[in-house]
Amino acid sequence: MAEKLAPEKRHAFVHNGQKVFEWDQTLEEVNMYIELPKNMPTKLIQCVIKAGHVEVGIHGNPPYLNHDLMLPVKTDSSFWTIEDGELHITLQKREKGKTWASPIQGQGSLDPYAADQEQKRLMLQRFQEENPGFDFSQAQFSGTCPDPRTFMGGIHTD
Repeated sequence: MAEKLAPEKRHAFVHNGQKVFEWDQTLEEVNMYIELPKNMPTKLIQCVIKAGHVEVGIHGNPPYLNHDLMLPVKTDSSFWTIEDGELHITLQKREKGKTWASPIQGQGSLDPYAADQEQKRLMLQRFQEENPGFDFSQAQFSGTCPDPRTFMGGIHTD
């Protein structure tokens, strides 16, 4: 049932008409997806993830992406992989349940409607996680959705 509440689509960050990256999020992670140049040897890709910063590039060239993150991440459980010509960066949120408006600080933030939709989806993910026997995939909120981190005592961690 949890897969029904997974992100339906990726958000795109476009600069000067060019897609820089796509991204989505769950309660615990923010995922960034960057399409790599065709026939690029994967061993040339460099990706450095720090608590508040990400840098991506091709060895020997200026970084393609070199920005502060919207919020801090857990570096010990954040990682990157390459599959089917796409760099996938998984950033483990330091604050589980926090809705990110964008992975990159000051760049490509969601519009207010999309941000509200993300917060609602994350709240339903939280409900599903805390009540695995129920299906919240068709649930809806009327009005403003509460913050998934703080609603009814907040997120419980092990």
